[in-house]
This record gives sequence, C-alpha cells and structure tokens, in this order.
Amino acid sequence: MAHRLFTLVALAGTAGLFSLVATPAAADFRLCNRTQSRVGVAIGYKEGDIWATEGWWNVSANSCETLLRGDLVARFYYLYAVDYDQGGEWSGKAFMCTRDKEFTIRGVEDCLARGFDKTGFLEVDTNEQKGWTVQLTEGNQSPARVSTGTPPAGIPMPLPAPPSRAKTP
Repeated sequence: MAHRLFTLVALAGTAGLFSLVATPAAADFRLCNRTQSRVGVAIGYKEGDIWATEGWWNVSANSCETLLRGDLVARFYYLYAVDYDQGGEWSGKAFMCTRDKEFTIRGVEDCLARGFDKTGFLEVDTNEQKGWTVQLTEGNQSPARVSTGTPPAGIPMPLPAPPSRAKTP
C-alpha cells in the first residue's frame, strides 16, 4: 500500500525574511495547507514547565488558519498534521500525546497509559520571530505513521506561557 510523504516549509511571517507567500502583518502562528486535501492539525508547545498539545484544527485545501494568536513567546513549536482525503501525514521525532477527538492535553509522558495516542511531531524553529507561517505541501511516498519514541524532554524551549489559542471546529 502506498503512503504519501509530505514536506513542511516554514516562513517567517512578520520579519519579511521570505516573500514567497503574502502573509498578514499580525504576529500569529499560522498554517497554510497548500495541498488539494483537507488536513487535520495538532500543535505542541511548552506552557510554563509543562508540555501541552492541542488539536484538531480542520484546514481546507489551499487555505490558511491561525493556530495561535498574538506574538509568539517561544522559539520552538511542534506540529503534526494528517491528510484526511489522500492519507499520509506530516510527522517527526518529538513525541507528544494526542487523541482522535478535539483535545488539550497537559504533559507528554505516559501517553498510552493515560489513554492517549503517542504521536511524532515536527519541530518548527521560529528563529524567535514574533509571527510564523507554516506551509504544508505534498511530497513523495513514505511509510505510515510512527508510534514509538521518547518525549521531547531534552528539547530547549523558553518557559513563558503561550499566546491565546483559537480553534476552528
């Protein structure tokens, strides 16, 4: 069975470092789905001393969604996305907790024992910009979802609380 690999391209939205995509001046964490499929998106971040994950934002084909509103307070954020129509995902090696339904989960340890899924997230380095836009694009074939690994405990991240969050049903 063939699976699709997807690529992730990040653009500094407020710094104007890349002008490949017109982005608003607002300092938010945005995601643009540049595929022909609907995608579901989850995000991970450090909230005080605790890791947190939230999902799901449903992002239509060829559209953008604001995941976090306001100035970004951390350098690193984590992202996981799944293609609802064609199958495949955008995933990485930073393992955090998720679930199938809408969620906000505090902590990344013992996901399975706590009744959650253990999911590999991609690290997004915002280079300490105030705003950031992530572009999801289609790529080549790859293996399916990875479900083992270790939590991102050793990954450095500033400790301030994240900006207010807004979700789309």
